[in-house]
Amino acid sequence: MGTKEAHIIERLTVTDIATNGKCIARHENKVVFVTNSAPGDVADVRITREAPNFLEGQPIYYHERSTMRQEPFCEHFSLCGGCQWQHISYEHQATLKGERVFAALERMGKVQIAEKRPILGSTQTRFYRNKLNYSFSHKCWIPRELHQSGTVTDRRGLGFHVPGRFEMVFDVNKCWLQEDFSNEVRVAIREFAKAQGLSFYNLKKHKGFLRSLTIRTASTGEKMLLMQFAENDPAGIEQMMNFIATKFPKITALLYVINPKEIDTYFDLDIVCYRGRDHIFEEMEGLQFKIGPKSFYQTNSEQAYALYKVARDFAQITKDDIVYDLYTGTGTIANFVARQAKKVVGVEYVPEAIEDAKANSRLNDIENTTFYAGDMKDLLTEQFIASNGTPDIIITDPPRAGMHEDVIAVLQKIAAPRIVYISCNPNTMARDLKALSDLYDVKIIQPVDMFPHTGHMECVGVLELRERDYASRTLLT
Repeated sequence: MGTKEAHIIERLTVTDIATNGKCIARHENKVVFVTNSAPGDVADVRITREAPNFLEGQPIYYHERSTMRQEPFCEHFSLCGGCQWQHISYEHQATLKGERVFAALERMGKVQIAEKRPILGSTQTRFYRNKLNYSFSHKCWIPRELHQSGTVTDRRGLGFHVPGRFEMVFDVNKCWLQEDFSNEVRVAIREFAKAQGLSFYNLKKHKGFLRSLTIRTASTGEKMLLMQFAENDPAGIEQMMNFIATKFPKITALLYVINPKEIDTYFDLDIVCYRGRDHIFEEMEGLQFKIGPKSFYQTNSEQAYALYKVARDFAQITKDDIVYDLYTGTGTIANFVARQAKKVVGVEYVPEAIEDAKANSRLNDIENTTFYAGDMKDLLTEQFIASNGTPDIIITDPPRAGMHEDVIAVLQKIAAPRIVYISCNPNTMARDLKALSDLYDVKIIQPVDMFPHTGHMECVGVLELRERDYASRTLLT
């Protein structure tokens, strides 16, 4: 039956997972991405999009339901785009994620892996995030029946964006991603704002007073709250911030920012500390890491520790080793491994992040780290290596886009004996490992699940320079 005429494929069997919460089936030599499904489902699927190489659809009738299924625990599951796989048991989620990593590396990248380790699952599958962003909306989403009935007269809400609807959020009653303190704060702020008649942001017209709310919670117990206001209303700001400070006196860092721009990013704006400190501290093996409102830190603190331990174990650092930490960010990994190394050199494109990295070294009395801000392909010159020492080990943790081809070319010239590659995207990792395969063997791949109920994960690989290449290598000549 042609999908173009009928728009329905009958008895389609779902076989695998994809990204963004979708699953995969096949029909007439095309991949079909199916929403709200699980491997093992057999369903009639209505096609919602038809592209030259793939289809997208949603089930309208299930003939068989997958044995991997479970009852979602969140009331917002069918609407929220956050925890897309709550309907699949966590054991199966983790297994499927691990399989997807190896499929990407072996099938797409043609990477030969000496040892494939099972995915390292998260011990916490609820309340595991240390940071959440909520948006205010003057007209939030409501169910069709309530909209038609006209019983809802106040549409102001505070929550997450509806998938595919940038201009709309849905009001969150309870989120299972962050500890209940986050829920208590969000609900209290929403109800106070409504009672005081404060305006919520219009995401289409870019007008309104209350714009967004960011909550950070650290493993140390410290808490940060950042309010984002779209208008500079001193009286309104004081009213809201005083309410929060009085209602929640245990907040460590109570901050706000005035952002009249049409985009939510505030990295170029001044943050005001209303009460307490302008930062909180995370802790890992006795090391403290200063986290400000603009700082990056892995959003799952417990699994971040597990991830960094894997990377450190793979690196096999000794007291005689010089380690280069590329894409060092705020220097978390660099400082975490510094005690094992002779010297750690961190390189990062963002100058502000490098200043945080230096501050974290000072905070922990670490004296064998140096940090540089700039483009890696330009920084990693023969002169740079002569000044900082030839790296015995390179740790690289690039963004989702992976490493630039110019950076890979530099790594090939440096030819360090060992590279530890940390990735949040198995597809770009596969591409990069393939590019390095002329010099390096992939010894171990270890997937790490950082984000239960989502398609996202991290992966750590260890690459070793082949002996013949090590014996004849020349540095940046």
